[in-house]
Amino acid sequence: MERWKGRVALVTGASVGIGAAVARALVQQGMRVVGCARNVDKIEKLAAECQSAGYSGTLIPYKCDLSNEEEILSMFSAIKTLHKGVDVCINNAGLAHNEPLLSGRTEGWRNMIDVNVLALSICTREAYKSMKERNVDDGHIININMGGHRVVPSADEHFYCATKYAVTALTEGIRQELREANTHIRATCISPGIVETEFAFRHHNSDPEKAASVYESMKLQCLKAEDIASAVTFVLSAPPHVQIGDVQMRPVEQVS
Repeated sequence: MERWKGRVALVTGASVGIGAAVARALVQQGMRVVGCARNVDKIEKLAAECQSAGYSGTLIPYKCDLSNEEEILSMFSAIKTLHKGVDVCINNAGLAHNEPLLSGRTEGWRNMIDVNVLALSICTREAYKSMKERNVDDGHIININMGGHRVVPSADEHFYCATKYAVTALTEGIRQELREANTHIRATCISPGIVETEFAFRHHNSDPEKAASVYESMKLQCLKAEDIASAVTFVLSAPPHVQIGDVQMRPVEQVS
């Protein structure tokens, strides 16, 4: 990770869970991390914790609604002005609504597409533009892709899984386009199984007991957000000629 010290990483959805753990890990490694979310209170608190811990990097909170393209573009413009540009883009933000395929609301489906697919694609495009403008040839785009390799047996998550399958295809498409552009910028998917975060409680926000039950059966065996952060640093620390396409990880006791 030595070569990443002082360089700029964007982490979307950095306020809680995996995003917060990734942001902390990269700051600890000496990177300047722009952490974005719709609400930055928790990111500001995390930034203060990182500073108090004496980490060599810095965490810069940035308020951004990823469902709004203008806000994303404004964020990249601000990063360019204040920090020159993005060297690493961690597309972590994602959301799920209880909207089955046979009875779901179009509004919920559209919101999942806007955040899980379009925002990821916009951030990737803008990060690549930033790298190209500055002749950065060793940048990295990492997509956190929970649900991109299996369709869970729960109707209220089927559309969500479809958006994450799209991320699997997008990551390979990005890799191919980067190679065709004769760059050494790398693209990676990190695909975790069940991770104990706030995700289930947001997904089942009207039924906290159901949310708790998602993790309860594997309380001691769930992946932790820090496990995913470790995978991110592992991918970033690979030699520049090594392309890690997809890291699939899950709890040992997870069934599927």
